This record gives sequence, C-alpha cells and structure tokens, in this order.
Amino acid sequence: MNAIVEALAFLLGFLAWLMVGIALPNRYWKVSSVDGNVITTSTIYENLWMSCATDSTGVHNCRDFPSLLALNGYIQASRALMIAAIVFGTFGLVATLVGMKCSKIGGENYVLKGRIAAIGGVFFLLQGICTMIAISWYAANITQQFFDQFYPGTKYEIGEGLYIGWSSGTLAICVGACLLCACKVNDPNDKIQYPYQPSSRGHVLSAGAMTQSARSNYGRNAYV
Repeated sequence: MNAIVEALAFLLGFLAWLMVGIALPNRYWKVSSVDGNVITTSTIYENLWMSCATDSTGVHNCRDFPSLLALNGYIQASRALMIAAIVFGTFGLVATLVGMKCSKIGGENYVLKGRIAAIGGVFFLLQGICTMIAISWYAANITQQFFDQFYPGTKYEIGEGLYIGWSSGTLAICVGACLLCACKVNDPNDKIQYPYQPSSRGHVLSAGAMTQSARSNYGRNAYV
C-alpha cells in the first residue's frame, strides 16, 4: 500500500471521527418550523440530549430530557449508535496508525501491518454505518411528522447537526473502503526482509565448486 494513500486515509479518518464528535453534542438536530404555524417569537431546537428555546431577545433556555425510559425509541437507539460510532472510529484510528508503513509502531512486518490497516478500515466502515443509521433514522422521524397533516405537535425541520453527521458517515465509509481496497496483504513487495547472517562454520561452497573439489580428490585410475 502506498504510504501517501495511508497518510491521506488516516487524516480523512481523523476528520470523520472529529466530525461525528462535533455532531453528537450539537444542539441543532431539529429546529422548529414556521411553515403553516402561527407566527411566534421563539424558536425551539433539540438534539439527543436536551430541548432548547430562544426568544426574540436572544435568551436561550435549555433543559435536559428528564428520563431516559420516557424518550422515544429512535432517540435511545440514535444515542447508542452515535456513541458506538465514536468508539469504532477510535479503534479505527489506532489500527490505521499502527498499520501505516511510515509508522515505526509494530516493527517492519509489512504483511502484518497491512492486515492491521485493513482492520482499521473495517472499524471506519462500522463507524460510518452506525452514524448513517442514527442520523437517517432521526431525520426520517422529522420528515414523517412534518408531512403528517394530522400531527398535533410542533413540526420541526432538519438542523445542521444532521448534515454534519451525514458528512461524517459518508467520509468514514469512503476511508474504510479505501483502506480495505488499497491494503494488499499478498503484495510481493511487502515480504519480510530478514537480515543476512553468515554461517559461523565458514563459507558455503557453491555446487560447481563442490563438484570440482570431489573430482580433484580422485586420480585417473579411480575411474573404471
């Protein structure tokens, strides 16, 4: 695997991991919509952890969700998936760092390092899949309530936190696929190079020298 590709994949993977860490605490996962509603002076926005409101003077009031069991199932599942995405991304960064050729971690066994880098690609794929499922599931509930004409509650629109999550998931999936496709375990150029150690018993004779030496030990009369 090319060292430049490895370094680029590691940097993009770190960026994807950073973005999912930014999207998780972002407050603007959904923002109240004014479409079809009575004009109000406050804006309501929520994420996985709290609900906030701001008035025309710019004062923000936030409250955490009081009970975990009282939340909707998709919010609980989105929490678990986003936390799992951060954990998978952390493992992916560590595995990719160890598997890089330019890294001295793990020695010079490039076959083993290639396999470790491929494992890092699997972790990045898992990060991207978990992020995409959580973000898309949350967004699906927003759009379902928004287009439901009989929904009595406040209707919301997609916030900036979901767009950051989608970008993070897409980037993580691309990084994982790049690592899996580029890491060639059976590359002949990545064979282990053992240091040459000369024999302590002396020089090893070649096959031609051994034949010549055997012939010189016998005279002409030795042949029948």
